[in-house]
Amino acid sequence: MFSIFDALPGLETPVGAISKNLARMWTTDERPALLPGEDSKATQVNFVLHFGIHTTPEDALAQFQTATRFSQRYPCRVVVLCPTRDESTQATELRAKIYGECHPGKTRGDLRCCEFVMLSYPTAARVFLENQVSTCLSTDLPLYYWAHNFSSSAKLGAYQYLLGRAKRVLLDRSCVPEDDCGELTWPHPEAVRDLVSARLLPVRQTIGQFLSAYAPSALVENLAGVTVRHSPSRRAEAGVLAKWTRDRLVACGADAGLAPLVEPLAAAAPADAVEIEFSYGNGNHFRFLGDFERGCAHIATTMRGAKTELATAIALLSPEAALAEAMFF
Repeated sequence: MFSIFDALPGLETPVGAISKNLARMWTTDERPALLPGEDSKATQVNFVLHFGIHTTPEDALAQFQTATRFSQRYPCRVVVLCPTRDESTQATELRAKIYGECHPGKTRGDLRCCEFVMLSYPTAARVFLENQVSTCLSTDLPLYYWAHNFSSSAKLGAYQYLLGRAKRVLLDRSCVPEDDCGELTWPHPEAVRDLVSARLLPVRQTIGQFLSAYAPSALVENLAGVTVRHSPSRRAEAGVLAKWTRDRLVACGADAGLAPLVEPLAAAAPADAVEIEFSYGNGNHFRFLGDFERGCAHIATTMRGAKTELATAIALLSPEAALAEAMFF
C-alpha cells in the first residue's frame, strides 16, 4: 500500500546513519559540492511535522510542501513523522529518509539551506519514536510541533514528550473533530496555537481597523446579540471569529456572558464565506460579509443614525505565512 512516507521525497537511509548521511548529502565524491557552506545551513528552529494516522498521501505531500516553503524564509531542521496504517503488524522497525533544499536569499550570495528527516513508524514502535526524534533535532534550538490531522485529542495526548518540550504546539482545528481539542489536558496550554486563527489574521485586522473608528462604548451600547454565519467549509473559521468577536466586545465593555450564535449561512449566500452581524436594541447595526472565493468583503454599519458602507479586498494568509504567524507571534 502506498503510504504517506512513500509519498514524500528523499533518499532512504538506515535510521542509525541519519546524522552521517545528512552531512554527506552536502558533498559529492568526497569534494565540497557547489552547495552551501556552514553559514548557509545555520538553522533557526527545530520543526516537527507529525501526521495523524488518517492523513492521505496527497494531503501529506501538500503539508510537506508548506513546510518546505516555510523553511525558505526560516531555515530549520524539519523532522516529519509518518505513522503506518497496518495495525496488525508487531514490527517495531523505523524507516528514515533524508532530504535537503537550498534557496537564494534576499541578497547576492545569500543561500539558505534546510534539512528534512522523515521517519516512518508502525504503532508498535511508537514507544521508541521520541528517543529517535531527540537524536534528529539540532541542540540548543527551540522546538515547534505541528500535529496535523489527528483524529482525536486522546491520540495526540500520547506524545507527551513533544507536547511538553515544544515552544509552540500548532493545530488546525478545521481538520479535527469539533470541540475535541478542548478535551486534552495540555502540558502548556499557553503554547497551543490554532492555524485557523493564524490564517484569519487579515480578516481580523480588516474588521478591527474598521470598528476602531467608533468609540468602544458605541459598539456595546444596547448590544442585543452577535451572530456568526458560515458556509459549510468554514465552520472552524466561524468558531474562531465568534470567540474573537466576543473577547473584543467584552474588552469594550459588553457583558461577560455574551455568547455569539454560530449558524450556517442561507442557501442563497456565497459558497465560501463568513458573515458577522451585531444586533442592537437602539437601531444600530453592524454586518461583515467576507467572500473568500471572490476575495472581497462588504461591511455596513448604522451607528447613532450614521450609515457607512465599505467594500474591500480580503484573503486568508498563505499556509506558510500562517505557520510563521502561529509560531512566532
